[in-house]
Amino acid sequence: MHHTIDVENLTYKYPDGTPALQGVDLFIAPGEKVALVGPNGSGKSTLLLHLNGILRGEGVVRVCSMPVDEENLGKIRAAVGIVFQDPDDQLFSHSVFEDVAYGPLYMGLDPMSIRARVTESLQAVSLEGFEGRVPHHLSSGEKKRVAIACVLAMEPEILVLDEPTAGLDPRARRELIALLDSLPQTMLIATHDMRMVGEILPRMIVIDGGSIVADGLTADLMLQQEMLTIHGLEPAQTVGG
Repeated sequence: MHHTIDVENLTYKYPDGTPALQGVDLFIAPGEKVALVGPNGSGKSTLLLHLNGILRGEGVVRVCSMPVDEENLGKIRAAVGIVFQDPDDQLFSHSVFEDVAYGPLYMGLDPMSIRARVTESLQAVSLEGFEGRVPHHLSSGEKKRVAIACVLAMEPEILVLDEPTAGLDPRARRELIALLDSLPQTMLIATHDMRMVGEILPRMIVIDGGSIVADGLTADLMLQQEMLTIHGLEPAQTVGG
């Protein structure tokens, strides 16, 4: 079985020469749900942006067995749905329908197929009937769901999410976690929300200073309180309470 995400010796420097990623190796199998955790500035977002070619570093990045290069970029961006931390970075239309329809329209689907994709995607995030709403009048939790629907409308194999629960109130956070848990896609989630990690992400990768410092079963790594504390993460006793 091919790896859905296959990263070998990935190194990336910011334009000013500061190293952001240093020799990252990462293998994620189809269907895995994986947390990427670490302190601010550890390289989480930088790594995510390599998975659909927004950033390009030194090393090998393969997605669905395709190298991330100019030739494959269109296919890879259809296969990898990235949901950014701030949904306002993804929502720019006058209606929820237009935002969710944007990807399928860009893919060249016919109007009937586009409408079906929009309906299915909004149903998946429990926002049926929101087609005519104005995205910027929605709550933070609703905006996050619309941003996820935009990505689901492309029918990606992989979902990559950056801090999906950040800025949500407790109810919206719980609803979003339940939604993510219900989706079938392979998932890589960069997050500080260690309770969410413990609830729905069986594997955890710890990144710090641009390098992966731990990779294993969430249940095992959560017990390594000293390691978590060293890398700026909340120890395990705060999880699941």
